[in-house]
Parts: sequence; structure tokens; C-alpha cells
Amino acid sequence: MRILTAIKSFYRISKPSKTKVDASLQEKKFRMLGFQTFLAGTIGYSLYYVCRTSLNVVKKPILDSGMLDASQLGVIGSVLLFAYAIGKFINGFLADHCNIKRFMATGLLVSAVANFCLGILGFASSALPTMAVFMMFAIMWGINGWSQSMGAPPAIIGLSRWYPLSKRGTFYGFFSLSHNLGEWLSFLFVGILVSVAGWQWGFVGSSIAGVLGVIVIMFFMHDNPQSKGLPAVEEMAHEKTSADEAEESTGALQKLVLKTPAVWILAGASAFMYIARYAINGWGVLFLQEQKGFSLTEATTIISVNALLGIFGTVLSGWVSDKLFRSDRYIPAFIFGAMNSVALALFLFGGNSWAVNITAMVLFGISIGVLICFLGGLMAVDIVPRKATGAALGVVGMASYVAAGIQDVVSGWLIDGNSTLVETLDEATGQMVQTTQYDFTPVAIFWVVASVISFLLPVLNWKYRK
Repeated sequence: MRILTAIKSFYRISKPSKTKVDASLQEKKFRMLGFQTFLAGTIGYSLYYVCRTSLNVVKKPILDSGMLDASQLGVIGSVLLFAYAIGKFINGFLADHCNIKRFMATGLLVSAVANFCLGILGFASSALPTMAVFMMFAIMWGINGWSQSMGAPPAIIGLSRWYPLSKRGTFYGFFSLSHNLGEWLSFLFVGILVSVAGWQWGFVGSSIAGVLGVIVIMFFMHDNPQSKGLPAVEEMAHEKTSADEAEESTGALQKLVLKTPAVWILAGASAFMYIARYAINGWGVLFLQEQKGFSLTEATTIISVNALLGIFGTVLSGWVSDKLFRSDRYIPAFIFGAMNSVALALFLFGGNSWAVNITAMVLFGISIGVLICFLGGLMAVDIVPRKATGAALGVVGMASYVAAGIQDVVSGWLIDGNSTLVETLDEATGQMVQTTQYDFTPVAIFWVVASVISFLLPVLNWKYRK
């Protein structure tokens, strides 16, 4: 009982400081601490992503080792996503009531430990039965999935607590680059590490990145303005808050979110978008290697372009919608959603040249960057009270990652189900060897259809356009 009380006390929202900042210094300190919180959340969450996407980089080496097959890797990947989905819902609601700095740091620390354990397991895998390795991988990756769900809600709640509505889209867009920055670092840094030292070191390297993120969060993130002797953001920005919203408890407002159909429509749109997103993140490297004949280094370089260009999309998304569309997210969401489907089709059904694949990843990266920002959270946050930000993110996140998890299972099944064994001559030995060839056509159709649905669904919510 004492332990539970200590845990609650540790994660409780910071109390208002008894020492108030002088009125003449409030604005300057508010900007400084707000920017530190934004920066810590962005860097911290990008390193969350390194710990999340490490498995995607090492799938080919693991398949080549014979330790696990594509179906098993699909199941392992889905375990993370399903755990993440449930965790995103629960932790989104919890984060509204928590000290965001401690909450976010805890999740990343657990994720780093999980990655380190998988690296150690990889080194010892040759001495263990295949089924034991598979089960241990699935368990540790599931733990990683749950801890990963503790990243986004506190970071975005931090933006809500420190930035006014008029700047929310802009800073949300900048924050969303953390997805792309993390993916880019993972495909590039982890990809190089794996090529040089072996796939086990990909997990170890990701673990080190996670620990660095914990340090950044603990030193630079701040729970709320009141704990620093500053007024609430609503007061600083002179925002009008309805009496009902101000008086309602956080729990009551969270229940209201669950009863809002528009939030669930956006959750559905994000779900289909995440099928397409995780199709590329999870299987893109393997697709380029098996279908188009690229090496691991070449494949990770091409996929990293998607993540890198996504930074451009996310940075611009919030600013463009705030300034050019007067905070209307629906028109740009539709435009970039259509662009995402075209780019995905080009990547999957276009030629094998570098120009075609790089172009596809440029367009895909920019569009998915915008959609992660809009469909992945901002459009839902726009239509709910500030106190229930975490709840809205929880609903959208749950739907997104349930869909991503289903995608991993279905994709693994479709890839394995459309594979054939062929005999080829090994010129070095002069002997015939069996190799597996994969037909990605069925799974490619599945991915493209999901992408199309994702940008059509939000049309049902156009009455919320500003």
C-alpha cells in the first residue's frame, strides 16, 4: 500500500509554486521554460522512435540467420503495436493526471532496457531453442510497446500546458518532426551499426540512444507553468475559457471525448493511415531487398529519405494550416492524403531505379509527415477541451496502433503465403541451394487501399472546418 502511495506521489502533477515570478519577468521566463519543454519533448520522443523501430532495420539479417521467419517477425511486430495501442489509450488518460516529465522519462528508460535485453538475447540465441527465442522476443517487444505508449501523451500535453491555441498547430507541427527524426536516425544510425557490427548491436545502440533521451527529458522538461511560479497558459495568452469547461473535472471531460463521434472518425482515418505508414517502416527495407534487389545499406538509405523528408512535412504542416488555412486542417489533410496514396503506389509498382524509389520516398515522407501531425492527433486535439488532450490522443493512438498491429500480422501472412522456394546454383561451391522468393503484389494492394481510405474518411467531419 505504501509502495502504491509512493508511486502516486512520484507521478502526481507538480503543485503550484509558493514563490511567484515577478510580473515583469513572467513573459521571458514563460517563453524560455516553454521552449525547453518543447525541445525536450521533441528530442526525447525522437529517441523513443529509435528504440521502437530498431526491429524494422534488422528484419533481413534475422531472416537470413534462420532464427525467425517472416510470420514470426510479423507476430513480434504486432505484439509491440497491440501493446502500444492499449497502452496509448490507458496512458493517454493517465498522462492528463500526471507529472509529464517523470511519466515520459520512465517510459523511455523501460524501452531502452527492453532493447538492451533483446541485444543480449540475440547474442545468446544460438544456444536456445527457436520457440524460446520467439517467445522471449515477443515478450520483450511487448514490454517495449507498452513503455513506448508513455511518450507522445506527456509530450503533447506539455505543448498544451505551455503554448496557447493560436500557436498550437505550429509547435505541434515542429514536435511531430520527432517521428521522422527518430525514424531517420534509426534507419541510418542503426542501419550502419548493424552493417558494421551485426544485428544484435542494433538493439544495443538503440538502448544507448534511449538513455540519452531520458537525460534530456529529466533536465529540460517542465511539468506546468504554475509549478514554476507562473500563471497558466490561458491567463498568459488571455484566452477565453467557458465556465463549464473550467468547472468540469478532467475525468468528466475525458468521458465527453469518448462520446464525440468526430474523434472516432479521425481515429479511424488515422488507423488506415498507420497501416500504410507502418507498411513502409516495417517492411519497406525487406521489400527493396527482395523485390527490387537492393542491398541492406541501399535499402535503408532509400527508406531513410522517407523519414528525413517527413521532417519537412511535419514542420510545415502546423504552420501552413495556422497561417494559410486559418487553423483549418481538413483541406491540407485531404490534399496530402491523396499525395500519400500516389507516392505509395509509385514505390510499390514503379521501377527499380534509384530515381523512382527516391522520388516516391520524398513524396511519401512529406505527405506522411503532414498526416501524422493532422490525423495522428492535432485534428482531434482541436475539437476537445485542453484538460482532455491526453484522452483524445489515447483514442486516436489506440485505433492507429491496433490497425498497425493488424497490418503487421496480415502483411507477414500475405508475404509468407506468396513465397516460393527456388533452387539456384551457388557459383562459389558449384552446388544447388534453395532460396525463398517473395511476391509482394497482394500485400501491396492491401497497403494502397488502406492509404486511400485514410484520406477519404475525414470528409465526414468537414462541419468542424474553421
